[in-house]
Amino acid sequence: MARVSFEQARRWYPGADAPAVPSMDLEIGDGEFMVLVGPSGCGKSTTLRMLAGLETVDEGRILIDDRDITHVPPKDRDIAMVFQNYALYPHMTVAENMGFALKMAKVSGAERQKRVDEAARLLGLTDYLQRKPKQLSGGQRQRVAMGRAIVRNPQVFCMDEPLSNLDAKMRVQTRTDIARLQADLGVTTVYVTHDQIEAMTMGDRVAVMDEGIIQQVDTPLKLYDKPANLFVAGFIGSPQMNLLSATAADGVARVGTYDVPLGASVGRPLSGDVTIGVRPEAWRLVSPGEGGLPVRVSVVEELGADGYVYGTCDVAGTPANMVVRVAARTAAGRDDVIHVIADPAQVHVFDTVTGERLSG
Repeated sequence: MARVSFEQARRWYPGADAPAVPSMDLEIGDGEFMVLVGPSGCGKSTTLRMLAGLETVDEGRILIDDRDITHVPPKDRDIAMVFQNYALYPHMTVAENMGFALKMAKVSGAERQKRVDEAARLLGLTDYLQRKPKQLSGGQRQRVAMGRAIVRNPQVFCMDEPLSNLDAKMRVQTRTDIARLQADLGVTTVYVTHDQIEAMTMGDRVAVMDEGIIQQVDTPLKLYDKPANLFVAGFIGSPQMNLLSATAADGVARVGTYDVPLGASVGRPLSGDVTIGVRPEAWRLVSPGEGGLPVRVSVVEELGADGYVYGTCDVAGTPANMVVRVAARTAAGRDDVIHVIADPAQVHVFDTVTGERLSG
């Protein structure tokens, strides 16, 4: 196990107008499962590949424990990489694929067999060791790729979107398997994904990235409960947070004709233009006579235990998208108008210009 440190690490591709990763500073604890998440092109895979030695670090440095590995060849970093496309040898059996790196390292046959058998037991692959990759499902192939990494007993696992080729049901099962396995092995893991649900359900901590810059690093629940800025607020959560333009004065933020109470969390008087954020579950349906924010329904998504109403509200004459979580089988249909009020304790306030969080 090992600590990983990025110290002002930069990657600037030749010919590019700006660096892909301008200056990465990140500490990953011994045995921690760290997830890098963000939209496509945000620099998360580049960051991972810098750690693995597959991309050059133009400035700054990367350390594993106290060892500077910035310019160490990939094969000497003691890092195991799990890729999106499995990268299995089609002519080899599962056992041969898992043990290939050990064979190249001239590990004895007995030791290779011992490590492969142990990894296969952990991954539920014992009955498949003599099969070829084409005889396996996508989830099984990804477990073989995981097994190939595990048998090396590395200091660090690097995983680059390993579930993106799987169907939805298999992704849920495999992400559970990976999280359990990492907890059992206790190996420091850096995991890249664009799927914020994966990030929230798997990581000990999550680093949210945009344009090569970390916007916030925290536990999944703290990211959800206290996003540092508008980007994190809009990215974390499914469905995403409702972000509405408002005018603040006298302890409320006016959205259209509805005054959203700001609550005590803001801690100081606010005035002028702000952006308020309200999670779908923080709205409560009320009768038209109780006021609230009118929402014209576009779609009702029934999920069995509950549902989501997608619609629009009026903000200074401009329709703004809204999502409201409702009880299952709520009587609302297309073009109906529902009225909702927000829980003041769950209203987030952001500076419209800088995007920074204003509420506590």
